[in-house]
Amino acid sequence: MAHNHSHHHHHSPTEEFSNTGRLFWSIILNFLISLFQIMGGIFSGSLALISDALHNLSDGVAILISYAAIRISKRPTTEKYTFGLKRAEILAATINSGVLIGISFFLFIEAYKRLVNPEPTAIQSDIVIAVATIGLIANILVILLLRTGSKKNMNIRAAYMHMLSDALTSFAVILGGLAIYFFQIFWVDAWLTILISLYLLKESFEIIKEATNVLMMGAPDTISIENIQKELEMISGISNIHHVHIWKLNDQDIHFEAHIDVPEDMKVCETTTISNMIEKKLEERYQITHVTLQFENAKCKCTSLINHEKVL
Repeated sequence: MAHNHSHHHHHSPTEEFSNTGRLFWSIILNFLISLFQIMGGIFSGSLALISDALHNLSDGVAILISYAAIRISKRPTTEKYTFGLKRAEILAATINSGVLIGISFFLFIEAYKRLVNPEPTAIQSDIVIAVATIGLIANILVILLLRTGSKKNMNIRAAYMHMLSDALTSFAVILGGLAIYFFQIFWVDAWLTILISLYLLKESFEIIKEATNVLMMGAPDTISIENIQKELEMISGISNIHHVHIWKLNDQDIHFEAHIDVPEDMKVCETTTISNMIEKKLEERYQITHVTLQFENAKCKCTSLINHEKVL
């Protein structure tokens, strides 16, 4: 006998609108910042400010990718994509984090060049400080827009990290401008850039690690399959649970499927009761939102928790 049941937790329309709306305004602000900084860099003669503007521009594109991914992920399921396109956001997070790692290495190289071959030039540091300060304020506004969504959504968190990198870079440009203006110290900007890049690398690798685990259908780190087995086998009527699969479809949806051994003469209505109990326990204890169970009686030769046989 078999029984399949599933249910999903959907985000409210208000929350989804909030995420896309915040991303939209973040994109507008980001491109305005980039344009303003490019103009400021040209008038001040500051290469650092132009570099910051290009960094900002790349982050605007990253947020645009995040925005597009959220829109795509809302498309309904089809016969070809029976899960829908929910993993578009995970792909976007991976792409954005990969780009951020590339930017970090680029900043490393540029900082090294400045340390080895410092080139003090006639830079109008007052313009650099003013433009970078305006850019920093705008970046902080975008960070505040994305902060709430970044706690629950990997895709938005990657965009959030891009904007945080922009804010840190703008802050470094301001400090560099102040050091040039008051003390003619040109090396501080390079060392600040190195520290910022190290932080960005750490955070980006964490996002990529989490996204890869989702794409490879790995079980969440917070869930112990052995603990689930012990808890479910304590339910009356269950003699064995085996062939368990747990994976995350995206940031919010955790799926669980398993074979459940029950007595041969158990009625279908009784398995429904057990199924409801399993479903409630998994949701409350592990935030598992989609459960598929196969009830059977001594059908499988292998009754180990995980089926280690080669899957063809």
